[in-house]
Amino acid sequence: MYRNNSEIDTLSGQEIYQKIYHNIQQVVEGQSTAIRNLLAGFASGGHVLLEDYPGTGKTTLAKALAYSIDARFKRIQFTPDLLPSDIIGVSIFNQSDRTFQFHEGPIFANIVLVDEINRASPRTQSALLEAMAESQVSVDGQIRKLPDLFLVIATQNPVGSHGTYPLPEAQMDRFALQFSLGYVAPENEVKILSAQLQNHPLDRIKPCVSLSEAIALIQQVEQIRVSDVMKRYLVDLVNATRTAEGIQLGSSPRGSLALMKVAQALALFDGYTFVAPEQIQELAVMVIAHRLVMQPQARFSGQTAAGVVQDLLKTLPVPS
Repeated sequence: MYRNNSEIDTLSGQEIYQKIYHNIQQVVEGQSTAIRNLLAGFASGGHVLLEDYPGTGKTTLAKALAYSIDARFKRIQFTPDLLPSDIIGVSIFNQSDRTFQFHEGPIFANIVLVDEINRASPRTQSALLEAMAESQVSVDGQIRKLPDLFLVIATQNPVGSHGTYPLPEAQMDRFALQFSLGYVAPENEVKILSAQLQNHPLDRIKPCVSLSEAIALIQQVEQIRVSDVMKRYLVDLVNATRTAEGIQLGSSPRGSLALMKVAQALALFDGYTFVAPEQIQELAVMVIAHRLVMQPQARFSGQTAAGVVQDLLKTLPVPS
């Protein structure tokens, strides 16, 4: 049952996190780290990109989060023939009063699942850019605000490149973090089979927190203290990507900001009132790697952006 507003004020962000976490865990077997990462992106107010092989549970994980919160949820299946108006909405002429009336598209929701984002054309992908960056869309010369709680969870497959359009650097930079789920252990895969003998667990999941509680979680994350020493540590880490060997384009200050906010979320989950180096180290690859552009020769030699960030973490002095 939901709590009233006075009870929400006394409910800790860690308690709200635990409620959502355990609710999702009923549906997604063997993916505790992925659930933690997704909730960190959500609680930080950022957007999340899930990239993994087909059938690993990306869509299920995103839906489980959406269904756990009593909020507006929309799912958009990206295809090559999808148009920007299919996402944003369209103005339709009303003959009775001879005026155009705007009909909202699925982007006007609290949580939007964009499935296979790289299947749509760059023109359609760009329709998400303003929404993700500014929480607003421009239609017919008017700016329309999106809900206060607005999260995009996008999925894409790293295989089957035929008919896909890789996301440009500017749009990749809009995602707070990118990560993969990976295959579950055999014992967890057996549990998945058992859970779906009759129906899908998603059919049984119910909201466990209200929209007000979800917003309260985000607000409490913002109160987590980040010392000047920790700010300098994460800035030095991001700055080092701009001069690292094999990197053509390093992370922008948006990467520093995202790393700080997501680290605040993890600190709250862990019961801290401040950000510690371990939260930054845990998140660094997921927040920074997808923002880097590798030099062609480095890429051909097998070097990866994730490997560069991991090497920087090993060499950069850690604040005591």
